[in-house]
Amino acid sequence: MNLKVETSNFLNDLERVAAVRREIADRLSNIAAAIDQSELAGSAASGKLGLETENADISLASKNLRQGVFRLLVLGDMKRGKSTFLNALIGENLLPSDVNPCTALLTILRYGSEKKVTVYFNDGKSPKQLDFKSFKDNYTIDPAEAKRLEEEKKPAFPDIDCAVVEYPLPLLEKGIEIVDSPGLNDTEARNELSLGYINNCHAILFVLRATQPCTMGERRYLENYIKGRGLSIFFLINAWDQVRESLIDPDDPEELAEAEGKLRRVFKVNLAEYCLTEGHDIYDERVFAITSIKALRLRIKNADADLAGTGFPEFMAALNTFLTQERAISELRPARTLARQISARVREAVGRRLPLLDRDVNELKEKINSVEPEFKKLSHIRDEFKQEIIGVRDTKSQAIADSFRIYVLNLENTFETDFLRYQPELRFLDFFSQDKREAFEASLRRAFEQYINDKLAAWTLTAEQEMNAAFSQLSQSAANYGASYTKVTEKITEKLTGQKIPAAANNSKEDNSPAWAKWAMGLFSLTSGNLAGVAMAGAGFDWKNILLNLITVLSVSTIFASFTGIVLGPLYLALLGMGVGVLQADGAHKQLVKAAKKELVKYLPQVAQEQWQPIHDAVKECFDVYGREVGDRMNDDINSRKAELDNLLEQKESREINCQAESQRLTKLDADVSAQSQSIESVYQAFLASAS
Repeated sequence: MNLKVETSNFLNDLERVAAVRREIADRLSNIAAAIDQSELAGSAASGKLGLETENADISLASKNLRQGVFRLLVLGDMKRGKSTFLNALIGENLLPSDVNPCTALLTILRYGSEKKVTVYFNDGKSPKQLDFKSFKDNYTIDPAEAKRLEEEKKPAFPDIDCAVVEYPLPLLEKGIEIVDSPGLNDTEARNELSLGYINNCHAILFVLRATQPCTMGERRYLENYIKGRGLSIFFLINAWDQVRESLIDPDDPEELAEAEGKLRRVFKVNLAEYCLTEGHDIYDERVFAITSIKALRLRIKNADADLAGTGFPEFMAALNTFLTQERAISELRPARTLARQISARVREAVGRRLPLLDRDVNELKEKINSVEPEFKKLSHIRDEFKQEIIGVRDTKSQAIADSFRIYVLNLENTFETDFLRYQPELRFLDFFSQDKREAFEASLRRAFEQYINDKLAAWTLTAEQEMNAAFSQLSQSAANYGASYTKVTEKITEKLTGQKIPAAANNSKEDNSPAWAKWAMGLFSLTSGNLAGVAMAGAGFDWKNILLNLITVLSVSTIFASFTGIVLGPLYLALLGMGVGVLQADGAHKQLVKAAKKELVKYLPQVAQEQWQPIHDAVKECFDVYGREVGDRMNDDINSRKAELDNLLEQKESREINCQAESQRLTKLDADVSAQSQSIESVYQAFLASAS
């Protein structure tokens, strides 16, 4: 496979996706414009149709789609060659290799017509624009200094949120945005940030190194923050060329094959479980051995160089398929659903209005009064669904908070076994040296923090699974309530127009559901996540970003600081009691763990008690946000249906309506919106066909 061809195909495919995005966004804008014009004209004729909510939804969807990008998150520990990989990917030596690992600064690469860097602050200061040289001079630190700050848990630049690098590169211009995260580590703040990045990106590029196959830190990160979250991950095993360099005889093909085979088996054992999708093994489509430095050198000399043997052609092909087919389809589907939904809503409103145009005021009042019982039924359905949401909320917030309490209290049962793999390799005699005492305590603190972070991460995954099950239940309820709601609205139309609504043929529950139900079912979403000021539309209710509060409210730093302050004093006494001979014995580690457990057990009830309410409130907030949005959308729908009738009555009471002109105007609105919706459907189906 030739990267010249592959790069060209990738850019062409990205441009094709961008063109489809623009086309569908334009069609959505046309629908919004048609509704705007019609409602404006209606205010001076037979009255508005009450389509304000639908119009706001479709305008926002159009904007989000037009601004949409494929956001890739690059993860990896220090010294894995992330910056070299990124430079090779974009085809230019753009990022100095010591910027991100040493500053631990989040960097976002996006397209810009001019080369510049903008630093965003988290202390209220206005963003600051820099050239690349100034950025490197001001925000790069020596690797040794970075290591020292890491050990002391101090950020290099605590007032900085992130840096945005803008560059006129074809890859970025076609809709790719790359988030280069800080190196993996075990601090609470970093892990919170990483989860936040993960929730706002389309795919993760996890960079490993061939000469350090799956370190304990990498395995722990994958286990605690990646596993079980349904994320799309590409594993890039960098510096594969160094496998040959490490051999006694680099030119011996058998020795090389044996070494590479052994390495591949090691990586597969560690990574295979992260490459399963609905039971299907996609390891070969997600794990790639690459040589970034070779690829970078070739591309700097010739942007269209043949990179065969670097692993990049195979990786680019897989990334191309994933982004321009799988992800693009899942992104375009909600826009198509929204267009179909609004077309049906317009047709329904026009269908009710036309037969009522020639009714006199008294007759119209009678018609409106006749459907009052149906409007009460709609309100009843709304109240029932809201109550169900409240019921699920109360059950889940209690259950999840209780599960945390039980989980924490049970840590004592496994602490001795679990903590053995966390405690640092220390010479305990250092504990009695004044000069080395601080280093001993710092290492012990880090060990406890790693242990606590991992345990909390494991628990939050179970909480996410509980939440996912709850929202799946509410999605099904939304479908059921939506079906009942539709029957009532059809009855309203039948009573108003005197025409029986024919039973829908071959329509799915999705097609027949009202707009609020589609939103509640997760078929489309207008929520936006924020990453360096750029909105990003998602699919379905985005409760995971809200649930990040669970990580925040657990306040690991507070828990940990208190715990270590309590535990180090008694541990000192315990170590004194062991004696020098014991300190040098194999049992010293176990004695340390037992001493730590004794203090931990005293402290666990306090943690369980203090964190119960914040967790309860964080979970409750997820459901409250969902419930408020569902309630507001149902209220808007009911009120707009009432307003549609009241507007017509008000107009009839105040002026003579030209029924023929109104009929033509409304029929044209229906036709225009339907034509745009059908055009979106055609574009969507054509894209599906081309992607298959």
